[in-house]
Amino acid sequence: MHRPADAPRRHPARERVDPAVLGALLTRHGWRRRGGEPGRYGRWTPPDNAGTSLLVPESPVFPDSADLLAEALTALERSPAPSARDVLVSLRTPSDEIRWRREVAEPTAPAAAWTAQERLRAGARAMLLAGALAAHGHAGHHGARRRRQAETALDPLLVGPAPGGRELTVFLPVGTPDPGGPDIIGGRRITAALLRALQAARDATDYQRATGRTEAFDAALEAGVCHELTEAITALVRGSQGIRVTLDWAPAVPPPQGFATRPEPVEFSPGDLPALRAAGARYIRDEPSVPVRLTGTVVRLRREAPGGAGVVRLRVLAGADVAQVRMALDEDDYRIAGHAHLVGLPLRVSGSLESRGGFRRLTGASDVAPVQVDEAERDRLLKSLHGAFLEEARDD
Repeated sequence: MHRPADAPRRHPARERVDPAVLGALLTRHGWRRRGGEPGRYGRWTPPDNAGTSLLVPESPVFPDSADLLAEALTALERSPAPSARDVLVSLRTPSDEIRWRREVAEPTAPAAAWTAQERLRAGARAMLLAGALAAHGHAGHHGARRRRQAETALDPLLVGPAPGGRELTVFLPVGTPDPGGPDIIGGRRITAALLRALQAARDATDYQRATGRTEAFDAALEAGVCHELTEAITALVRGSQGIRVTLDWAPAVPPPQGFATRPEPVEFSPGDLPALRAAGARYIRDEPSVPVRLTGTVVRLRREAPGGAGVVRLRVLAGADVAQVRMALDEDDYRIAGHAHLVGLPLRVSGSLESRGGFRRLTGASDVAPVQVDEAERDRLLKSLHGAFLEEARDD
């Protein structure tokens, strides 16, 4: 799904490690404090005593604190305990941890284990993408809108192993918004948006199952619940006895305002699927089309005969937060699009992004006209189009 978290275990510089953060991470991952000198250091043993214990100072003010920290980090680096890797990852890059547990039978064949792992990773990825979309804005059905920004926001995440396809941990670096780029969001915004949406989906599902009424899912829209999230939950629950999603904030960064310090896990079971499927279908049905006036470069033209209407695909440059759109044009507008393509000019066109097509189709296209650009920009667009055609040729 993304970079694995079991990369070489280089521990962070000891002067940057806060002993309190290290202690919080050890507690989170099942290490137990067993003795030590109160006020100076504690002795920590790994889960199931799988490895040597650590001496961790309680404060950096004592003269031997730096040496104890360095020795503890080295011991973690060499520890056979799987949790040691997770502690080092969180120390190296302050990250929120999201864990999925999918209740399925333990696979007996290697192929079945691989299939279960891929299903868990794909479902977790889809759920994280829904959280990133919710962090950008609320909608019942996002479709292709804002997808590029959401996928870019997930680039820094680190993924732990998923042996057996039952458990998976993702580390999402907290990050900060880029002041020069309002469309870029940090990991903390994504985890907060996902947790809020999951809790709202759980509450709305309980309400519908108890009353048979669906209005709770309308209110859940404002909390980030959407078709994409219901689809991700459904994909993970289907074929299992249920899923549990647990989130832990990076201890180096305070929890966001309005959230619990230790959020309760959110669970879904097969009995929730009818309500989730109905809500997802309703979100698609009720999401309105969007009127736009967009500018884009022609990347494909197709029609059945030398004359008449045809279909054009545009790579969107401005006016809509989607990567590409398709549109049907009459003969005159199709000719204008073909000419613009030949001379390397973008088109400007008005219409409505159709929600039923995932906002990938423009209907009612009108006011089709080429946009004049300078020679340098025209050369850049032509090179971009050439690259796009090569990429599409490889895909085909």
